[in-house]
Amino acid sequence: MNSRLLLPALLAIAASSEPCPAQNAQNDQKPQTQAPLVRAFIDEEAPGWHTLTSEDFAKVNSAENTWAWKDGVLHCTGQPVSVMRTARQFTNFEMVVEWMHEKSAGNSGVFLWATPESIEKLTTAGKPGLPAGIEVQVLDHGYTEKVRAQGGKTDWFGTNGDVFPVRVKLKPFPPLSPDGSRSFPRKHLAKGFGEWNHYYIRAINGEVRLWVNGEEVSGGNGADPATGYLCLESEGSPIQFRKLRIRELP
Repeated sequence: MNSRLLLPALLAIAASSEPCPAQNAQNDQKPQTQAPLVRAFIDEEAPGWHTLTSEDFAKVNSAENTWAWKDGVLHCTGQPVSVMRTARQFTNFEMVVEWMHEKSAGNSGVFLWATPESIEKLTTAGKPGLPAGIEVQVLDHGYTEKVRAQGGKTDWFGTNGDVFPVRVKLKPFPPLSPDGSRSFPRKHLAKGFGEWNHYYIRAINGEVRLWVNGEEVSGGNGADPATGYLCLESEGSPIQFRKLRIRELP
């Protein structure tokens, strides 16, 4: 994605705009009419950005062939359900992740501030499982039809960038899932499998905000803990990641 840096002042404007509430889940209702959202532009040549490579990640509970770097693209088989973590922990940061599901109904995610305790437990056990932390959902639209075909409910999740806590604390921004645990995107901007999507994530002082393909859509604040590892998730379906970049913030 060709893009330029979103100035700190513009980021402050975006941070001050609270998401609009919605009554029902995004899978079963069209989003309400909303004011234009602030777009995020990332200048790849701006100072402070660091490209994440294989040296920046460490194994947790994946198989030896779960993750593979090829020509700058990170390929994940989706098996087993597991994560790969950053080599060190982060507190305040902004990051870019581009991803593409290879099949319909693909499932994955980016974990922020994953707790060292949960990572150690997964590493020691060496069994399938996911850490405690804030998950930024990476889910293909076909997952909704898959669950519906199996007779399951589809109102509790979305496929356009949900943000939610996993065994940690977070106050999600509205619109919310029926049980209030997830921040549902206020705009539906994610592309389907076989197409690249661009996530810009800003996590600072316990607040998480997600931009999908250039527009802010979801997030939350009051995260506890608000420091930890960053993880990429393997959850049953092949997916590719590229242009992984991070910049630490004060």
